[in-house]
Amino acid sequence: MPIVAIEPRATSVEVEVGTALLDAIVAAGREIEASCGGEGTCGQCRVQVSNGAVEYVPRGYLDPSELEQGWVLACSSRVVEDIAVRMEDESERRAVAPAGDLGRGGAHSDSSEPLSVKRLLQVEEPSQENSFSDLERIERALADGAEPISLSCDLDTLRGLAAALRRGAHRVSVTLARAESGSAAELTRIEPGDTTSRSFGLAIDVGTTTCAAHLVDLVENRILATGAEYNQQSTRGLDIISRINYAKTPKRQAELRQLVLETLNSVIDELCRQSRVATDDIDHASIAGNTTMTHLLLGLDPEHIRLEPYTPTVNAPPLLRGYEVGLHLHRNALVTYAPGVGSYVGGDITAGLLQTALASEREEISLFLDVGTNGEIVVGNGEWLMACAASAGPAFEGRGVRCGMRADAGAIERVHVDPNSGRAEVSVIGGGGPKGICGSGVIDLLAELWSVGLIDSAGRFADSLGGELLRKDDGPGRNAAYIVVPAKASASGQDILFDERDIQSLLRTKAAVYGACSFMLKSIGLGFGAVKRVYVAGGFGRFLDLEKSITIGLLPDLPLESFVYLGNSSLAGAHAMLTRRAARMRVRELADRVTYLELNVSPAYMDEYTAALFLPHTDLEQFPSVKRTMKGTARE
Repeated sequence: MPIVAIEPRATSVEVEVGTALLDAIVAAGREIEASCGGEGTCGQCRVQVSNGAVEYVPRGYLDPSELEQGWVLACSSRVVEDIAVRMEDESERRAVAPAGDLGRGGAHSDSSEPLSVKRLLQVEEPSQENSFSDLERIERALADGAEPISLSCDLDTLRGLAAALRRGAHRVSVTLARAESGSAAELTRIEPGDTTSRSFGLAIDVGTTTCAAHLVDLVENRILATGAEYNQQSTRGLDIISRINYAKTPKRQAELRQLVLETLNSVIDELCRQSRVATDDIDHASIAGNTTMTHLLLGLDPEHIRLEPYTPTVNAPPLLRGYEVGLHLHRNALVTYAPGVGSYVGGDITAGLLQTALASEREEISLFLDVGTNGEIVVGNGEWLMACAASAGPAFEGRGVRCGMRADAGAIERVHVDPNSGRAEVSVIGGGGPKGICGSGVIDLLAELWSVGLIDSAGRFADSLGGELLRKDDGPGRNAAYIVVPAKASASGQDILFDERDIQSLLRTKAAVYGACSFMLKSIGLGFGAVKRVYVAGGFGRFLDLEKSITIGLLPDLPLESFVYLGNSSLAGAHAMLTRRAARMRVRELADRVTYLELNVSPAYMDEYTAALFLPHTDLEQFPSVKRTMKGTARE
């Protein structure tokens, strides 16, 4: 079996002949970026073969001189003999995501009704006259003269029951998983003495890009701490399709599961450290995530999500335990999931709907948009709901764009283009020299370039752009690029560029979202004029400039007061489910009530998508406010 030696940090691994070099590097415990899911379309998994040779299929991301120097894409290379490779040092790649507006601290206004509750019991001691078993005596203490409780427990809890009763002199704290209705309950743990003041829960949002969580005191119904980290799976695919493509083998599925568990457990450990809470004191976790993220976390094969007829293994996972899922919780902690609707509309959306009027009985029609790596859309009112998902891609999160980056320090978040000089004036997160441009920045830039006439409606640069602002055909697979920030003013010492390929990516992304909204409304005989409220969810939505989002045709041209920003509605919904019985019942009702539209099989959606592939749209009458601003300008 060939040996693959990896520098820096002298790592080696033995693999079968024909193993993908990407898999060999992963097997060696090294991190490598492959945001396309190993499909050879992102060009990020570059490594240099310094000794030996690989079977390599060229993908067009490396020029001849680089190939001569031994550079290859790891995903497109097969190991056939002993080799030595050199790769980028990944030691500082991992970054903690900003918590943003996820919410911190403070008591919840509603009374707490967690699914997992702690009770202090004084259990009758055994005697010759009392022949009840330990478990039966706990049942009698719980009933306390009321209706008897049907109590169950697993073998591990049963094994510790006798000792806990006697160490506590029959005064014990029991943790119960109570059924939402009826008298059945499960004993998930028993502790000697009074520990009822220490019961904690987690509300978790498993996002494609970011994983976030609240640590909640279930006794006081108070958020103790909030945290977030970028999902480590992103190195194996920026969006859900590329991750499904990567998860082709059981080994890769296990790898993706381990990556998201490492992300979540890192967040959990930090929240517990901040709050001085033991992970073993966490009795319940409420999780919301899209269908693919749910499958990958649970180790389910996601392949059939992307294959017609697009069937997930499960939409509403059953009640699980901490040891089954692999999270840092008490082994018998309850793990509940927000139910999904279909392959591309998951529990993150049903949980998010809890934060809107769509979850009420109101008659007015509202639109719910979660514009992130995946674009999920729901339209309806208190009587009916319809949902679909558009393949938005990562462009609006600063990925898949030439000089794109996340919304971290150093990212350009706002752009104004001077109509006279054509130069960009930028605002940078944290100040200082810019490193790149994030999602809100690229929307601003696209809107500004079009508004001042430097690009046309199809996204091509105007001939009037001079050499100081435009760089032409500067490398393999590259085309004309606008210089947003010159090298001398950037943090990297290199030009920050925005090219026509970036523009086309953004046009496809915004067309996918707007086209899906238009298609859904038309399918029920409505137009955007019927929509009274638009809820914008997701971390990215917080940074949106509404006017510029309308200008490029991402959002419908409605009065600005119609838009409501929700923040991380998935996390907020998971928190509601953790602490309120009514929310747990309501989210199931919402999931049952949603009619799911599969866009992949609808030619009518493709018509709407194609019509939206221009700025702002082929039908300018759909954007009257944009049309008014064009009068007397270069865009008229």
